[in-house]
Amino acid sequence: MRLKGKSALITGGASGFGAAIARTFAAQGACVTIMDLNGAGAAQVAADFDGFSIQGDVTKSSDINDAVSCAHKNGGAVDIVVNNAGWTHHNKPMLDVTEEEYDRLYDINVRSIFHMSRAVVPIMRTQGAGVILNIGSTAGIRPRPGLTWYNSTKGAVNLLSKSMAVELAPDGIRVNCIAPVIGATALLESFMGLPDTPENREKFIATIPMGRMSEPQDIANACLYLASDEAEFITGIVLEVDGGRTI
Repeated sequence: MRLKGKSALITGGASGFGAAIARTFAAQGACVTIMDLNGAGAAQVAADFDGFSIQGDVTKSSDINDAVSCAHKNGGAVDIVVNNAGWTHHNKPMLDVTEEEYDRLYDINVRSIFHMSRAVVPIMRTQGAGVILNIGSTAGIRPRPGLTWYNSTKGAVNLLSKSMAVELAPDGIRVNCIAPVIGATALLESFMGLPDTPENREKFIATIPMGRMSEPQDIANACLYLASDEAEFITGIVLEVDGGRTI
């Protein structure tokens, strides 16, 4: 029970990495609140462990504020926030990406962390402690072609996590980033720019030294460690969960 007594808020928790993080945190004793645009999906995941859910859009500050208030009410505090919600445009040449797609990328992948920080940092400062985990990507470290604008958002997340860590350390707030390699999530075909077939998967797996894509539980395990008191002296890192992809 490594998170016993902790209250955690996870965005994008209705599926993929977020759902695995939510289930893992709950299994380790946390009171978990899931926020997702897919309200029904979030409720279904939360029902697996008697957790809580709220439907919301991470690009809207009012929805973020509601989610933080919900988590605070449910758990009596907001000890851990996982900024997991993310999106990508379809893999294609950079000049083919529309302005609307570009704006959506930055709204979901970057602006959402801005909104969350403004909502949760004052609470964590009052508590004298807190953990913020941002889900970045190896795309922000070793980018693949066809995802230039997406890569740039994850480069921003990777770097802003370090800057947040430096600024918030005096308040007892730890900020870290997890950088997964490509995984079998709902966004897989968009990342690949190809149909999800065994043959096309192999093209990407061939670039990962350990010979497989990331699994949601890989990311959940990394988040669990960084959220736990075992990592109390760790802040400002970008933890690559990538099977050696960025070596």
